Amino acid sequence: MAKVLKAYQKGNETAIATGDATSVAITGLAAGTVVATGDYQVAYVDGSQTSDKVDVPGFTVLSAKPADPQDVKATATTDGANVTAG
Repeated sequence: MAKVLKAYQKGNETAIATGDATSVAITGLAAGTVVATGDYQVAYVDGSQTSDKVDVPGFTVLSAKPADPQDVKATATTDGANVTAG
């Protein structure tokens, strides 16, 4: 079995996510959530063997990018244009 990286919530023995040999994604957090160092931990798992868990450094979840403007229209004026989007 190949070595994989697993993520855990601090104090929980059940992995919340499994990645590959170099990365794992922690998902499901709301935009703007501040995660303190050690709230999550990672460990390598290879078959039945698990490394010691290591604290994930703190981070803040990024805000989602707003949707692209739709139905963009421009109306000419004497000195430029009025632009609207729906």
